[in-house]
Amino acid sequence: MLKNVMKIAAVGAMMLGASSMEASAFPATAQTGETVGLARGAPLPEGVYFVNTLSWGVRNTNPDTKLLVDIPVIAWSTPWTILGGNFQLLGALPNAHVDAAGGADNYGLYNPFAAAALAWDLGNGFGVSYLSGFYFNAGDKNIRVRATTWRQDFAASYTGDGWNLTANLLWGITFDTDKSVGGKTANGFNLDLTATKTFGKWELGLAAFGSTEYDTPGGRPKQKQFALGPLVGYNFGPVIMQAYLTRDVWQRNLGGKETRLWTRVIIPLWTPAAPAPIVTKY
Repeated sequence: MLKNVMKIAAVGAMMLGASSMEASAFPATAQTGETVGLARGAPLPEGVYFVNTLSWGVRNTNPDTKLLVDIPVIAWSTPWTILGGNFQLLGALPNAHVDAAGGADNYGLYNPFAAAALAWDLGNGFGVSYLSGFYFNAGDKNIRVRATTWRQDFAASYTGDGWNLTANLLWGITFDTDKSVGGKTANGFNLDLTATKTFGKWELGLAAFGSTEYDTPGGRPKQKQFALGPLVGYNFGPVIMQAYLTRDVWQRNLGGKETRLWTRVIIPLWTPAAPAPIVTKY
């Protein structure tokens, strides 16, 4: 078993969502950077968890575009294994507030999500996972991506000696697209990267992410970006909190660079035994 605080935090890697009005949201519906800071490849201890990620960003689009995203999720790490992997189930009801260039100001629910995942402990601090789930074509018409999206995640983590070194590749494929958007929406990839180290109850390190489209509607230019910034976390035992600040260092066809502040809280709602402080032992 991987006995690392980021094992618990990995559940937050399944928090999903972004606004259809936010140009930097790829693939299709997943918010770029949302799994940063999480050991997505590590198996989770059995239990039920509430995870909330809240972020607010400003993109320099002249006038600026502002986007607030809140992603509450319930995740269940089951006692079962499939093909030797820890079996997990989750659901999310994300919300967004978009204050876009041109005067659009909208708030509402977007694209409810349900997924299942498998995570394998490979030993010596290494783990890998696979997630498969769907964003449903539902929610506020001014907020949601007007399509159903199949999302797949492929993650690898090293969590030995207090480290969290994780790469998570997200792949989004859209279908069942509303006719109002011309029968097609963008498909693409996200790559979320984490390099952090725990020092007692503190966690310090670097957050980074990139995104690219490979299929766009109507021949629209493909949008791409790469952002990075510092991350800090604190383990209150059993509650975990994280925050990171990111800034685009490179972008194409997004209208300008974005600065975004992220916060995350992870709360165990139920575990098989009485919850104890989540600590790293080395």
